[in-house]
Amino acid sequence: MTKRWIYITLAASLGFLGACEDMLDYEPKGALTAGDVTTPENAEALVNAAYAGVGNDDMIGPMTSMWVYGSVRSDDAYKGGGGVADVAEVNFYEQYNLTQANLNFMHPNTWENFYRAISRANLAIRTINNISDADFPMKNTRLGELRFLRGHSYFMLKILFKYIPYVDETMTAEQILQTSNRVYSNDELWSKIGEDFEFAMDNLPENQPQVGRANKFAAAAYLAKLRLYQAYEQNEQHQVVNINSARLQEVVDLTQMVISSGKYALQPDFAENFLYGYDNGPESIFAIQYSINDGTSLGRISTVTGLNYPHGAPQYGCCGFHQPSQNLANAFGTDANGLPKFDTFNNGIINFATATVDPRVDHTIGIDGHPYKYNPAIPFSNSWVRDPGVYGFFQSMKEQQLADCPCYKKEGPFIGTAKNIDIIRYADVLLWQAEAYIELGQQDLALPLINQIRQRAAQSTGRTKKADGTDPSNYLIRPYPATNWTQDYARQALQWERRLEFAMESPRFFDLVRWGIAEPTLNAYLAVEKTRRTFLNNARFTAGRDEYLPIPQREITFTKGLYQQNPGF
Repeated sequence: MTKRWIYITLAASLGFLGACEDMLDYEPKGALTAGDVTTPENAEALVNAAYAGVGNDDMIGPMTSMWVYGSVRSDDAYKGGGGVADVAEVNFYEQYNLTQANLNFMHPNTWENFYRAISRANLAIRTINNISDADFPMKNTRLGELRFLRGHSYFMLKILFKYIPYVDETMTAEQILQTSNRVYSNDELWSKIGEDFEFAMDNLPENQPQVGRANKFAAAAYLAKLRLYQAYEQNEQHQVVNINSARLQEVVDLTQMVISSGKYALQPDFAENFLYGYDNGPESIFAIQYSINDGTSLGRISTVTGLNYPHGAPQYGCCGFHQPSQNLANAFGTDANGLPKFDTFNNGIINFATATVDPRVDHTIGIDGHPYKYNPAIPFSNSWVRDPGVYGFFQSMKEQQLADCPCYKKEGPFIGTAKNIDIIRYADVLLWQAEAYIELGQQDLALPLINQIRQRAAQSTGRTKKADGTDPSNYLIRPYPATNWTQDYARQALQWERRLEFAMESPRFFDLVRWGIAEPTLNAYLAVEKTRRTFLNNARFTAGRDEYLPIPQREITFTKGLYQQNPGF
């Protein structure tokens, strides 16, 4: 998609006034009349701007990678960096200490960034609705894309904050300012957001001529994800009180639509999901698109994970954040049958020289002496770790690219790449369907879906080899057997598989909240991890509060108390 007119919305979008006061005070550099905007050419530009809007994030206002909100807040990762005072706000998320008045960036910026994206979508929808079908033959397709993008922004806000103000293209500025974040109940808000994906599914083509545009199956997959979250019904204390079987059946039907389309498949090698050059491959259902050397000064690169490279490695030099936890490293261990050690995995410190492991460990964690990012000539070194006395020696790898990648760019101490960020990949769809089957009591149908994921992991060892051609770890992974595949065992296997498949990619915290097991899982994690990492001594997850982020205080202040704060904050 062309980047012309990417900022037209900033000159014209005074339509959404609810994000914060600085948006209200924005003065456009030029004036655009309705006639200027309501042309097919400019409508296309507004759609492009809406696509750009869902990827316009940075380190202190994340929208694409949720590594702070979903990985560091879970049992997958530590903050990392140069001790707890280095970007201290991330430490507060890790410690579940978000009741402080001085938390004025990070999640407040994420809130604002997503509402800016919603503003772009609403402006484009409103504009296109004023163009006739005859003048704009792509009208319904572009409206489907815009509703998809708006639905994505609202979905992300929903899993972060639970109760959010919902505004659409029909509302005036005055109506927006009078819209509370409690207009809809929890379930009603899910349904309202789902309407965007339903519209998108009904109006988007199965195939798009341009890479990166949402299609019918992307909308179906996203609606399946939403229905899965909606199925786990929560009370006001965020406890799961019921699992709605009708919603689960919708998940089965929607995911089956995607699977049966034949358009998608698992990448043959797990590594290909995390390497530049494989973007928009068969596993990618919807991704945020990035570019470099595109005629702009920096390119459209992603910097949201730019703090997370090995600090001591000479090719990087910054900044050592987002380090895998010992708990996660232990979780990759397997037993003599090549299966997870559900009950005993965390009974000690895994020894990667002797233990048998799931191969996905070497795609996920930088380990001393093991090839770094699939380059056997560059073994990861413990000397690269910035503060091992606080955070240990492991380093995240999935989000990183080698410094000689044509996608890589360093600006000062910070790093960005043109590698896409996948929002939904086919592995998600398989595991969502498996989860729905298990909760419907049809766990036998889930078994082959989960085993597809494990079989791909078993085959993904070609790129992880050392310079002498040997494996850096003792790989042993096998499919789950059909014997003793009870609902309880299947549920445990599904939850384990989601953790290892998407480790350090951020879904972990949101999965735990959806399943209703965040408090027992995270406090059990902390109880052991405190004996390994003393910086966690005061950390504790409080049920009924810490499942969601607080509504930013500046939004509550600006709306004169119209927005209600989440419980416990």
